[in-house]
Amino acid sequence: MFDYVHGKQDWLAAALPVEGRLAGLPTAGSVARRDVVTASVDERTGEVRDRVERSGLDTAVVVNEQRVVFGILRPKHLQGDPDRPVAEAMSPGPSTFRPHVLIHEMAHFMAEHDLPSSPVTTGDGRLVGLLTREDTLRAAEELRRELGAHEHEVFDE
Repeated sequence: MFDYVHGKQDWLAAALPVEGRLAGLPTAGSVARRDVVTASVDERTGEVRDRVERSGLDTAVVVNEQRVVFGILRPKHLQGDPDRPVAEAMSPGPSTFRPHVLIHEMAHFMAEHDLPSSPVTTGDGRLVGLLTREDTLRAAEELRRELGAHEHEVFDE
């Protein structure tokens, strides 16, 4: 995935080993789906819609050749004229998150902002995966049950 690692965020995005007290906690990068459908700005929405339907997800991330995120195609963007160019249909510059963000923080943010999904990217904007709200809430709940009484010790720091 990377020829070299620039810093901590890139290290985490590459799923390289980490140490420390919070090392075992789920993060945006560890929960994000790597099998996300991607599209280029030159494609037609009908082509992308077909791939999205086969994927089991409802969203595609628009990237360039280096996998830098340009936009997002949610269900509303994929409806209508199948010949519409992705560049016209997409929502440009979606909110993205870095792989190191702890999953409980993502769960709060996604619920508070009614965000159905979000791309997870490296510091230079390259797609790591797609984080869905369902996956995020499930991972946060699993963590909460696993930690039980120790939850506040981890989350309050």
